[in-house]
Amino acid sequence: MSRIKFLNIEVDNLTMDEAIERINDLIVNQKPSYVVTPNVDHIVKLEKDTDFQKVYENADLILTDGMPLIWISKIKRNPIKEKISGSDLFPKICGLAAKKGYKVFLLGAAEGVAAKAAENLKEKYSDLNVVGTYSPSYGFENNEKEIEKIISEINNVKPDILAVGLGAPKQEKFIYNFRDKLNVPVSLAIGASIDFEARNIKRAPKWMQRIGFEWFYRLCKEPKRMFKRYIIDDMKILKLIFNY
Repeated sequence: MSRIKFLNIEVDNLTMDEAIERINDLIVNQKPSYVVTPNVDHIVKLEKDTDFQKVYENADLILTDGMPLIWISKIKRNPIKEKISGSDLFPKICGLAAKKGYKVFLLGAAEGVAAKAAENLKEKYSDLNVVGTYSPSYGFENNEKEIEKIISEINNVKPDILAVGLGAPKQEKFIYNFRDKLNVPVSLAIGASIDFEARNIKRAPKWMQRIGFEWFYRLCKEPKRMFKRYIIDDMKILKLIFNY
């Protein structure tokens, strides 16, 4: 079993290649399952959000996103093998889908962005079959009719992989709450990945990702939106390092 205790959650201690293999097994199994990628923000939110805790308790695969968590695992002398962010995992899963003939559905981002991401991904992986995209309206999670419409659109095209980019914890809660109605073999919570693939938002340079400064790049790009998350909320991780 690959799962290890880490701070206030458990994680699957896998390399990227092992994670892709495990996701392929979940697709082959055909039972509704989902993958989450915890980062510092998730760890902090999980302390108080009981609904979010349920999502994590039932997740089929928990992959560590972010160099700061890798560093903490080393400090705790229980090192996690590799950083597997949703933004790195998602294109590789699209590569797997193209190779194996799996169908993909993209849910999230602003109007037209998911369609643009699908276009760019198909350029990258010529055999990729994106069977649908949907950009939900703001506050859709409180709109029963729109939720029914989303579920119906997804079920009509029967994807093997549902990629959900709605921001945390909204995306994870959506996947958890409706996993049985959606009946998709694998749902992935992928954050800003749809925006990245659409080239709507530029991702940090590789060297910044490697040294764990992707958060700083995003803060510089979107200071108003990211300041509270990175400078105020996420600093609570320091207390959690000593508590667990």
